Amino acid sequence: MSQIIYLNGRFLPIEQAYVPVLDRGFIFGDGVYEVIPVYSKRAFRLREHLARLEHSLAGLRMENPRSPDEWEKLVEKLIRTNESEDQSIYLQVTRGPAPRDHAFPKHAVPTVFMMSNPLVTPSPAQVAQGVSAVSATDIRWDRCDIKAIALLPNVLLRQMAVDAGAAETILFRDGILTEGSASNIFAVENGVILAPPKDRHMLPGITYDVVLELAKTNGIPFEIGYFAEARIRNADELWITSSTREILAIVTLDSKPVGDGKPGPVFHRMYRLYQDYKNEVMRHG
Repeated sequence: MSQIIYLNGRFLPIEQAYVPVLDRGFIFGDGVYEVIPVYSKRAFRLREHLARLEHSLAGLRMENPRSPDEWEKLVEKLIRTNESEDQSIYLQVTRGPAPRDHAFPKHAVPTVFMMSNPLVTPSPAQVAQGVSAVSATDIRWDRCDIKAIALLPNVLLRQMAVDAGAAETILFRDGILTEGSASNIFAVENGVILAPPKDRHMLPGITYDVVLELAKTNGIPFEIGYFAEARIRNADELWITSSTREILAIVTLDSKPVGDGKPGPVFHRMYRLYQDYKNEVMRHG
């Protein structure tokens, strides 16, 4: 069965979907995107994802081409159109086709694209064993809070991890932890979760929010702040979080063990809490 996508008002097979070569997303990377997890045919925290989309559009001085209600109806229809119970919705808005000029076009019509793929979460082996990571200087632009489609720095940083056989690249800017190339990063020190703040150098993750909410609800202490690289390298635990990876323990960083080189006790507790939350709340509304 051909994959059905949404493009500019139409649901159609992906093979029939085309975008003009002068679309500013293609020419300039002038657009934004969202990734929305779906559990048991239910989009998780859709309103929060749409609020983040609105923030990203505003950051690029683009008007939102759909209202929240219109987005919800489109996402729900795309979910129903595809077979998987658990899905990952990719949503992208560009400024649209226009003659090539750096300045904003006056009358361009935005390009709106959505597709759904099966949601693939970490395997039990990855969860049990943990994953490795490498580190790098954060070379991205100054507005990482905007979920822009211009992701070449992220691509290069993520490839560093791939080349090293690792799962992620942890980023430091001026000696301070920011995030991963495609994830948020948490550390644990003496039983306390350490989280970078939501500023312009970090994408405000929806899973990041869930982790801190679960910590607060279940009495797990946490601290939000700017954490030096040396402190992160000496942490007892490190985690990756994202909509698709959920929560994963990092057990080696730059080939050196994190803590005792195994997923730690705070990770195990948070992972169980997250899975319970997913089954009780994400899947049932």
